[in-house]
Amino acid sequence: MEKKLISFCQNPHHLNIRKAQEIYYLTMQRCRETMERKNTAEINQCKRKVRVCVATCNRADYSKLAPIMFGIKNNPEEFELEVVVLGSHLIDDYGNTFRMIEQDDFDIGSKLHTIVRGEDEAAMVESVGLALVKLPDVLQRLSPDILVVHGDRFDALALATAAALMNIRILHVEGGEVSGTIDDSIRHAITKLAHYHACCTRRAEQHLIAMCEDHSRILLAGCPSYDKLLSNNHRDDYMDIIRSWLGDKVQESDYIVALQHPVTTDIQNSIKIYGLMLDALISFNKKTLILFPNIDAGSKEMVRVMRKKGIEQHPNFKAVKHIPFDHFIQMVSHAGCMIGNSSCGVREAGAFGTPVINLGSRQTGRETGENVLHVRDADTQDKIYHALELQFGKRYPCSKIYGDGNAVPRILKFLRTIGLNEPLQKTFCFPSVKECISQDIDHILETQSALAVDLGGTNLRVAIVGMRGKIVKKYTQPNPKTFEARMQLMLKMCADATRDAVSLNCRILGVGVSTGGRVNPQEGVVLHSTKLIQEWSSVDLRTPLSDALHLPVWVDNDGNCAALAEKKFGHGKGVENFVTVITGTGIGGGIIQNNELIHGTTFCAAELGHIIVSLEGPECSCGSRGCIEAYASGNALQREAKRLQDEDLLKVEGLNIKQAESITAIHLINAARLGNNSANAVLNKASTALGMGIVNILHIVNPTLVILSGVLASYYHAPVQHIISQRALQSAQNIKVLTSELEEPALLGAASMVLDYTTRRSL
Repeated sequence: MEKKLISFCQNPHHLNIRKAQEIYYLTMQRCRETMERKNTAEINQCKRKVRVCVATCNRADYSKLAPIMFGIKNNPEEFELEVVVLGSHLIDDYGNTFRMIEQDDFDIGSKLHTIVRGEDEAAMVESVGLALVKLPDVLQRLSPDILVVHGDRFDALALATAAALMNIRILHVEGGEVSGTIDDSIRHAITKLAHYHACCTRRAEQHLIAMCEDHSRILLAGCPSYDKLLSNNHRDDYMDIIRSWLGDKVQESDYIVALQHPVTTDIQNSIKIYGLMLDALISFNKKTLILFPNIDAGSKEMVRVMRKKGIEQHPNFKAVKHIPFDHFIQMVSHAGCMIGNSSCGVREAGAFGTPVINLGSRQTGRETGENVLHVRDADTQDKIYHALELQFGKRYPCSKIYGDGNAVPRILKFLRTIGLNEPLQKTFCFPSVKECISQDIDHILETQSALAVDLGGTNLRVAIVGMRGKIVKKYTQPNPKTFEARMQLMLKMCADATRDAVSLNCRILGVGVSTGGRVNPQEGVVLHSTKLIQEWSSVDLRTPLSDALHLPVWVDNDGNCAALAEKKFGHGKGVENFVTVITGTGIGGGIIQNNELIHGTTFCAAELGHIIVSLEGPECSCGSRGCIEAYASGNALQREAKRLQDEDLLKVEGLNIKQAESITAIHLINAARLGNNSANAVLNKASTALGMGIVNILHIVNPTLVILSGVLASYYHAPVQHIISQRALQSAQNIKVLTSELEEPALLGAASMVLDYTTRRSL
């Protein structure tokens, strides 16, 4: 076209050159516009919205699916949400719970009445068949790219079967778990039909891999319901909610939540246990919110037992068919106890530290926190009553086995990576997987990490620390002087780090806190702090941090943390007996004996800085005299440096001290290196005091190794080794002294408390 136009312009018998040029440029512009429109259409076609159908069958699975639905709905530029409702949602006896979906402002695309009443085994089978008859028309009309199904219900099995046969991609939520009933068989059957998996725990992920599922299609997301319950459990109006269900006189932690379902593989025994539970609750005489059982076979008989015992008319009981999930969160969170066999007891209740009594076999195999007391052989009323006496009113550390509140962002990120042009046919990975499955693959497996807190006299520091000791990100702020401001800042920094951990692909397993002073690590309480940290005695650090972050929390002395850091990441790795000595502002340390940290009866073991090496020595911060810390700490050296400066004895050629400059221990060390005799004398005395103290330690605990840590470690290393060789018993003279190579021993030690414990529990 271009050549023809140019030839046309050059022909004098046609239009003039200017007219030809106008026609040429106009034609080329139209060609470009046509190409741009074509390219835009192709791009839009490539970036079309992903149509995601979420199918919900009952009140329980909606609590897990609703957060995902909200996440999809809030990203309309990427996803198109379709909602299908079936199962017990549409039954009046079970609360017509489809209305809560409408109240959440979701448009329900289809309502399928799929339940055949009877509440026995045959009715369950007929319900699956009825669903399979009705689902093809709905799925064909909606034509979703991905169908999201949850859990282990027979309705979900019908959904997965229909979608798989109709070549619709399936994302299964909460697969890989074990509960010990027919639910296991249904759950694993759905797993084999599903193309993608969003599981809640690392053990569930390992089960999926062991079932030959493709690791690249498994997402360790956590439980979606945790996204809502962790953000909503601290409501100001929680007492109004509790009293709206149980009356105005009820008090926090002085009521029970009961929820018991039939076990379809042992119906008669589950009915018997239900009756015994009701008798025990009547005798226990506490206000009780009791929910009707689900629609499984045996539920009709359980309702008959409840009505025969007059539970609906009993003044202590409030029997309900349905309770909104946000209200249910508040009821469970503040209950004195939860009892029954619902998965909520072993999953969601752990996030609040609510004590739980799990009755019977329905949850056998589930991962549980320490808040759960199992009564698997619940064959007498007395046994259940005794369990209520043991559990009621207790409070346990918050557990995040099933999630950390960030499941939905992970699932949405996972959905974005699903290639709709990929082959639909599933592939299975045979044979069974290796033991170590960790891979650095974004959105599949996150780095197991700890949140480490170092409470220093000057700065408050928080860090995200990986399993191998890598500090992924560090936060530092000046340490406030008041208790309230310090706690507020610590909680804010930890919350910020927890949020950042999601984008950094780190899964926070817990919080470790390193602080000065005497600490009760069993209770997470600072008993007495150092003078550097004011208003910091008898302080419970574990409870506020655990409640705010919903994470387990460990607290210990900074010296002990330094020893733990060396044990996991430093010179102490693989050493059964060693001592770490911190040489900084003060003198501290930790003792590892037989691979265990020594705390002592009153938690003052390894107060190495307060070993007395002289009866008439200088006064120590502890109130005594002649302690190692009074000679060899940074504060002691600074004190002596100031004394020499005041006496005009710190001067030496090459050392320039400005008039307004603060005198520190560094000036003393530099003066000694430049030949100042007075400074050398001070440092020799300090080195001797430290060396003699370490000799005493060698004679008491006889370690294999001594590790010097802190800012003064490199200076003290040679003198201490020399004193040991001169003053220790011959059997101890060859014990090695090493200088720590760890840059952040306090943070790494705090992290190691978390990483060692959580790793040990998962094995």
